[in-house]
Amino acid sequence: MANTANRRRKEPVIPINGPIRQLVDTLFIIAGSFLMALSFNLFFLPNQIASGGTSGLSVLVEAWLGIQPAYTQWMLNIPLLALGFLLLGKEYGIRSLLGSVLLPMFVYLTQDFTTPTSNPLLACIYGGIGIGAGLGLVYRGRGSTGGMAILAQIVQKYSGLTFSLCVVLLDGIVISTAAMVLSLEKALFALIALYVTGKVIDAIELGFSFTKVAYIISEHTEPITKAILEDLDRGLTKLNAEGGYTGENRTVLMVVVGQSEIPRLKTLVQSVDPNAFVIISNAHEVLGEGFQKIKA
Repeated sequence: MANTANRRRKEPVIPINGPIRQLVDTLFIIAGSFLMALSFNLFFLPNQIASGGTSGLSVLVEAWLGIQPAYTQWMLNIPLLALGFLLLGKEYGIRSLLGSVLLPMFVYLTQDFTTPTSNPLLACIYGGIGIGAGLGLVYRGRGSTGGMAILAQIVQKYSGLTFSLCVVLLDGIVISTAAMVLSLEKALFALIALYVTGKVIDAIELGFSFTKVAYIISEHTEPITKAILEDLDRGLTKLNAEGGYTGENRTVLMVVVGQSEIPRLKTLVQSVDPNAFVIISNAHEVLGEGFQKIKA
């Protein structure tokens, strides 16, 4: 009975839709927007790196017309936000409202901060890290900074293209414009910054996981199962499969383990069946008992 009680699904510490969850989401959006604004003013703006989005457009407008980026971002975000409410619905508009207002405000408040580097390569790397981390926090808070993300959603809805492709196309337009307004070299640096930003967002969203998933195909599945359960102390799943060449029914063992457990797993399998076929690949994120807790 004790084991059964321990295996029962636990309720999340913070209810998914309760007031505490909403407060945590709001704090994530505030912190993420501030980090994005700070990174923009410290690295992107002084080095004229226009890596897409409304922030990238504001860099171009500042270089071309001398208008402060915060004003440009507000001028772009407000009509896009209204368009989002109209075409994408009230719920999406509300999720984008806070970030759309806060990001330009923080850009305005941090505009006098001094840049730590005039090296464009360092600027696009560290700026990309800061922007990516900030966006990741905003997404963790189930929010959005509006701008081009809203426009991408609208294009996706009425064009049938995937959201990622819409984002790439819109960012591509901004970076291509940067090549004409600024220089081709600046546009190339913007591409590096965009790449770094995307990788950091993935890291924030998926976590820095070193977890592996192994698939084991063997004629001795029962003793391997016993070894994994008892010696490795890991659970596993049995998958029904059919050999593509032989047409025979086979059982595939799927087990998720930590990086440090891989050598031990291979040793256990080899000790039971040296001819076993083992596939080991990365698992970006593993949620559940024995690994990371499920978060809303």
